[in-house]
Parts: sequence; structure tokens; C-alpha cells
Amino acid sequence: MTEQQPFAIERAFDDFELRRYPDHVLVQVTVDGDFLRAGNLGFRPLISYISGRNAQATRIPMTAPVTQEPLGEHTHTVSFVLPEGTDPATVPVPSDASVATVAVPASLVAARRFGGGWTDARFEQNGEMLLAAVERAGLRAAGNLYFARYDPPWKPGFLKHNEALVRVEEQAAPTR
Repeated sequence: MTEQQPFAIERAFDDFELRRYPDHVLVQVTVDGDFLRAGNLGFRPLISYISGRNAQATRIPMTAPVTQEPLGEHTHTVSFVLPEGTDPATVPVPSDASVATVAVPASLVAARRFGGGWTDARFEQNGEMLLAAVERAGLRAAGNLYFARYDPPWKPGFLKHNEALVRVEEQAAPTR
């Protein structure tokens, strides 16, 4: 069973959850390509990194989700979440110069779950629905929309677990 990134649900809304993610470490790469191509291009160097292609030749267990943040129409950052408890000070240095490790502080995140195959239209539609729901709830986005994939590509689309996510400003949760 693949370890999943931990979080605590602070509040459930009709269309999304408000989650608290603890400090964590990402290994990431920024690539060019449309949404699906970028996901594929980004996966290869990241899987190499956790498979031991790093300065310490350390193998790191795969975790879920794999995230993807569009930075522009044809540029995306693809990230693996390293296992819970990974110390940013001792994380292996990447051997591939295109790969970076990033310590991420605890944050409040709005998340909308959805199923189905991986199409850019499905991710875009759910992202727009999440942003609209966040606004209706009186919250403000504090970053770019990003997406999470929890399943391997060979899993049937109707069984896949995906999410649209956006960090939100820290404030008292609305009472609506």
C-alpha cells in the first residue's frame, strides 16, 4: 500500500474540504508541455530520484499523491511528496540538476475530490468548480490551483481518485 500524504480535515463543505497539511518535503521538476505530456515528462526524473538516482544513492518509498501545478499554458511543476517525517536538512541531494527538493510549511488547503480518467478538461473543470466554491464559502485563494493524482496509470479511470487543490489564506473558517 502506498503511503498517502497526511492531513486533517478542518471543515467539510458541500463541494470541497478545508484541510490542514503539516510541514512536508517535495521533490519536483518543472517541465514544458501540455497538461498530460507535462505530467508524463515530470514523472520520469522524479521516479529516478526516489529510485536512488541522487547523491546518496538512497531509495525513497513512493507516496501519493503526485501533484502538478500549471505555471502557464505550457509549463508545469510536477512533484512527489516525500514520506511523512522526511527531514528537509537530510533529504538526498538530486543528481539531476532539473530536480529540486523543497521544504513546504504547514498550510490550509481547499480540496475537491473527483474520479475518472486523466484529461486536461476534467482537471480544468474541477479546478474552476473548486475556485468558485472557495469564493462562495468566503475564503480567498493564496496561490495557484494544483492537481493531485493518487493512482497508477493502469488503474481503470472510473476507479481513479483525483483532486483539485488550492492553498487558502489563513483566517477564521466562515460560518456559512
